[in-house]
Amino acid sequence: MRRTRWGTAMIGVCCAAMLLSPVSAVSAAPRHGLADPVPPRGLAAEHAKLWRAILPTPAGDPFFDAWPTRAAAAGEVIEHRDVSVVAVAQMPVPIRQAIQLKFGTRDSAGAPSFGTATMLVPAADWQDGDRPVVVHSLPINSMGIRCTPGFHMAHGTPDAMTGFNLVPPATVQALERGYAVLIPDHEGPRMAYAEPRVAGHLVLDGVRAARAALGPAFDDSRYALVGYSGGGLASYAATMLLPEYAPELRSVVTGAALGGIMTDYRRIARLFDGRIESGILLSVVLAFAREHPAILGAMNELGAFVASSPVKDICGGRQALLGAVGVPLELFSKYDKPLDSDLADRIFRDVDLRGRASPVPLYLFHAVNDPWIPVAGATDLYREQCGFGVAATLRLSPGEHLIGSLITFPGVMDWLDDVLKHGVVPVGCRRH
Repeated sequence: MRRTRWGTAMIGVCCAAMLLSPVSAVSAAPRHGLADPVPPRGLAAEHAKLWRAILPTPAGDPFFDAWPTRAAAAGEVIEHRDVSVVAVAQMPVPIRQAIQLKFGTRDSAGAPSFGTATMLVPAADWQDGDRPVVVHSLPINSMGIRCTPGFHMAHGTPDAMTGFNLVPPATVQALERGYAVLIPDHEGPRMAYAEPRVAGHLVLDGVRAARAALGPAFDDSRYALVGYSGGGLASYAATMLLPEYAPELRSVVTGAALGGIMTDYRRIARLFDGRIESGILLSVVLAFAREHPAILGAMNELGAFVASSPVKDICGGRQALLGAVGVPLELFSKYDKPLDSDLADRIFRDVDLRGRASPVPLYLFHAVNDPWIPVAGATDLYREQCGFGVAATLRLSPGEHLIGSLITFPGVMDWLDDVLKHGVVPVGCRRH
């Protein structure tokens, strides 16, 4: 039985890798003199080569590829550039300027890293004080650097996921209402898909960098965090890490709108394993190995093959090809039940941000018929935060994950108007 499933997995994964090869043609991109990546401390010598092999292929743009020559402070601006000429043509609403920021941040272990983010400023003037900023973390859900919104906005490259990245349309509606929009590439330079500390640190350091780089017009701006699905995870992580990682931003960030999010990694991993969503789970595990290299020691030959194949640069929905045959995670692991291993227990504990009180009011929106991310995650978070005394609004609507995002979204912008434009401080808990 195991041999048959192994053969099925090999056929499915190899076919997917061949289909993905054109997407990953960036493998020949020049490294621009980049030094070899330095493996994490304590990594066994036999795993260091594999760790380098599973990192995303350089994009061919030093802004995204080149590591700083020194460890920059968290939020310190390393470089900035204007990409308005390319970005203006891609936006369905008029914008005045698109500025990309490169700044210091910290990885999942707290070691120096760097991040990138793009600030979009609408064409219309803002009449009442400093212009507020919506920090919109998009559902990047990818493993390759060329899949990020920053790379897309700088280069105008076609990306099949661009349309979904406008669903829900927080960026467009925020710009139409006169808000600036900061879009962080929240998976970091190693493209650590769904790693919450990487994402949370980078989102918060993006806010720090924006406040430092964009001049007096944003000195007293209010910021609000917004995200759905994978972007909601990044915004959730930033919210929960804010008190310990960026306490000075407590008076700057006025609220967080989180949609379609998961808070329990173990629950979702068990739900996805061996089903059609297994390609997403496999992508997350392979991306996690870039930040949690202990996973490398648990990979078997098939796991190492896939992790270093063109799959390592996969974008968004193409992950579905990997899970088309519903492969279980054990086929890529030395463990019979990898999700029950001590290693998995340790990682699940490391990434669990539950049990923390949000420092800002929350707006939670979720579809009750979501088969990917069960609504229990949103209702559990709502009850937990209300128990902490946090002002929280929960909006539930019918629909599955994608359609549900549009049904549940309309109230988000009105809530953002309250906390950003009108300075309203929500109180109490309410459920719709």
